[in-house]
Amino acid sequence: MQSTKIDVNKQLQIAVKTGKLSFGVKEATDAARLAKAKLIILTANCPEPDKSNIRQYAQQSSVPIYNYQGTSRDLGSACNKPHVIAALTVKEPGDSEILKLAVQ
Repeated sequence: MQSTKIDVNKQLQIAVKTGKLSFGVKEATDAARLAKAKLIILTANCPEPDKSNIRQYAQQSSVPIYNYQGTSRDLGSACNKPHVIAALTVKEPGDSEILKLAVQ
């Protein structure tokens, strides 16, 4: 359905530089619960109880979720951060096209 495939890691780097993001499961859970996110990205190895909570809140508040194919280490690297990131919350996309991931 998508006509152009976007480079997720490249768009993540642009979003980190120009947008407003928050990192971590707690932040993603709060953002999903309060509908304060435009997109939440979860890694393949995000802990299951956390992933379930975030999904449930996101569904209730209509916040889209994108399942990142890599691990939390991969997502950390993609965001140029020296630590693992299991969940990422996009509050403002900046100059990136990251929100296109929300339309799957």
